[in-house]
Amino acid sequence: MTKDLTQGSPVRLILGFALPLLAGMLFQQLYSFVDTMIVGRFLGVTALAGVGATGSINFLVLGFCMGICSGFAIPVAQRFGAREESRMREFVANGAWTAAAFAVVITVLTVVYCRDILMAMNTPQDCFEEAYNYIVVIFAGIPFTILYNLLSGYLRSLGDSRTPLFFLILSSVLNVALDLALILVFHMGVLGASLATVISQAISGGLCLVWIACKFPILRITREEWRLRSARVKELCAYGVPMGLQYSITAIGSVILQVAVNSLGSLAVAAVTAGSRVLCFLACPFDALGSTMATYGAQNVGASRYDRLNRGLIAASAMGFAYSALAFAIAWFFGPALTQLFVTGGGNEELIRLSQQYMVVNVVFYPMLTLVNVVRFMIQGMGFSAFAILAGVMEMFARGACGIWLVPLWGFFGASLGGPLAWVFADAFLIPAYFKCLRTLMSRAHHLNAAAQGAPGD
Repeated sequence: MTKDLTQGSPVRLILGFALPLLAGMLFQQLYSFVDTMIVGRFLGVTALAGVGATGSINFLVLGFCMGICSGFAIPVAQRFGAREESRMREFVANGAWTAAAFAVVITVLTVVYCRDILMAMNTPQDCFEEAYNYIVVIFAGIPFTILYNLLSGYLRSLGDSRTPLFFLILSSVLNVALDLALILVFHMGVLGASLATVISQAISGGLCLVWIACKFPILRITREEWRLRSARVKELCAYGVPMGLQYSITAIGSVILQVAVNSLGSLAVAAVTAGSRVLCFLACPFDALGSTMATYGAQNVGASRYDRLNRGLIAASAMGFAYSALAFAIAWFFGPALTQLFVTGGGNEELIRLSQQYMVVNVVFYPMLTLVNVVRFMIQGMGFSAFAILAGVMEMFARGACGIWLVPLWGFFGASLGGPLAWVFADAFLIPAYFKCLRTLMSRAHHLNAAAQGAPGD
């Protein structure tokens, strides 16, 4: 059930590993897409704006949770690449303890202060209650989000990108069915949409846990390996917290931008919501490539195969550039039709126009997004997670600048530039940072080899 990414053609390995990830992410986005579509078509533009008004704070909190889980998986992949199975299981066990602690703290804080957060974000009054009813349930389900992302991260660390896909497909289908039932049959409004998402996430996490227990003897942890070790916790946090902060710091800029968009009214919020859902769908290949490069980089660094890092980076970037052209064609020719999936009836021409503008401006810069994902996750897999924070700072600055200056100056067009500017700023930092990290690894390897060769004569 495991897969070694340290031997063979990088192109073949990256493509083979990324495709199941891509399929899983597409299904994940599918139920998010359908969730939003059902809310917009059956509950109206105000409810759609309510869900959309929570997007940035949702990204800030859940992004941190997913980031720490991805970080916890890196030392697991490195020890797997180095064939140190007992140490690998120690990281798995201590990652579980640490993730549980994070889940409790984050859930309590976000649920208690949810209404205050939405008020601070200048959420429009006409959709405030819809926003609260939606996001408070999502926050309450954070333990299930962490469970699934931690376990799927462990599976990917061992080279298995297919198993999480199967469970995501199942939960996606279930999510759509629950959406329809809770909204159309039980008339629960946006509360039903959020409940459907949480229940589906819980089922995915539970199935991952059962599968690992039954099918992965390499992860059968002994009583001694379950022991909490401060050294392991510190190392896990050294990887996970920077990756979580990367998302959260980036999301601070998104929150600033969201506040600016909220000031433009419910129509602008609904247009950004619809456009963002389409863009999230189109961006799935970049996310799959990023997750692939984290595992690819970690395994090859663990095996000291530094010569394969550049080859993998070039191959993944070329794949992303080729796909960017296809994404642009989809947004340009089918953007209005995709936006119409979220609304019903007449009088929505302005919303459709704004949503199309938002999509096109973003997809033009998808080559920059390719590098953000490929280079950033490669750096993290190489063991330099702290650089993720600095890249996140660059993105935060760019999005925050758009919210503070460009939205008041250019209105909705200024809001559309938030993502593109963030990617350009991040790439300006990440590309030089990658080569610095590679030189550091090569220098360490040189000194270790020199010390080993000189040892017999000492």
